[in-house]
Amino acid sequence: MNYRHIYHAGNFADVLKHAVLCLLIRYMQKKDKAFRVLDTHAGTGLYDLSSEEAQKTGEWREGIGRLLSADLAPEVTQLLAPYLDAVREMNPDGGITLYPGSPKLARLLFRPQDRLAAMELHPDDFGRLWRLFEGDYQVRVTELDGWLSLGAHLPPKEKRGLVLIDPPFEIDGEYERLAKGLATAYRRFPGGTYCLWYPIKKGAPIRQFHEDLQALEIPKMLCAELLVRSDRETTGLSGSGLIVVNPPFTLKADLHRLLPVLKEVLAQDRYASQRSFWLRGEEKPEEV
Repeated sequence: MNYRHIYHAGNFADVLKHAVLCLLIRYMQKKDKAFRVLDTHAGTGLYDLSSEEAQKTGEWREGIGRLLSADLAPEVTQLLAPYLDAVREMNPDGGITLYPGSPKLARLLFRPQDRLAAMELHPDDFGRLWRLFEGDYQVRVTELDGWLSLGAHLPPKEKRGLVLIDPPFEIDGEYERLAKGLATAYRRFPGGTYCLWYPIKKGAPIRQFHEDLQALEIPKMLCAELLVRSDRETTGLSGSGLIVVNPPFTLKADLHRLLPVLKEVLAQDRYASQRSFWLRGEEKPEEV
């Protein structure tokens, strides 16, 4: 209950997560039929980067701040357009003061038929999130432990859905909980697309986490990881990863174009790296 994303909003991990989230939403919109986004750990939805908390860490400067000012190739600009256009829409006077979290990003990209179910347990954050979307008939905000929503809110009535699972990882056992949460959700809604975020730092059980996911025997799981620095001299976040279950068929190629550019733009030292690979699916899984 002590986690506050305002200290980290717009950092390199948000850039990876939100860029891919926007790609997934745009892919879902290739069909006219409505779909629902379930955001299990939604936060407040919108972050003031001029606030004392955001200024204290300044993490956004090495994340979205760098990306907005980067000189990007046309094909990468096209891939990032849904994400960066949404950020710019929140800052019409230029620069960046407001940063949209995942529920706000989704809402900015929605068509009239699309829907959002946003879960948030922290009472203060829930209140802010509820006020952000008050009166918006396309959004339902619920004060609920997001892990419970993976059983209670699936499958969506639209029968098409994108589930973002982005826990704060502030307590032990979250990697195991993430794998178990996916297992629960997939049993209820095997046709959904899932996007799972996880941190990469010194001592993190990434290999075991990947093995736990592979053991679920879900047919298609694509992994993307971005590390912006070495973990040798820090106990903080050195990178982050995403697992996409039932990914769009174009996503692997999109990541192949996108990740090297994000590594170049967001690198904090010479040990920055990136990779994307199938945990299960269309290619033989890498050694993880």
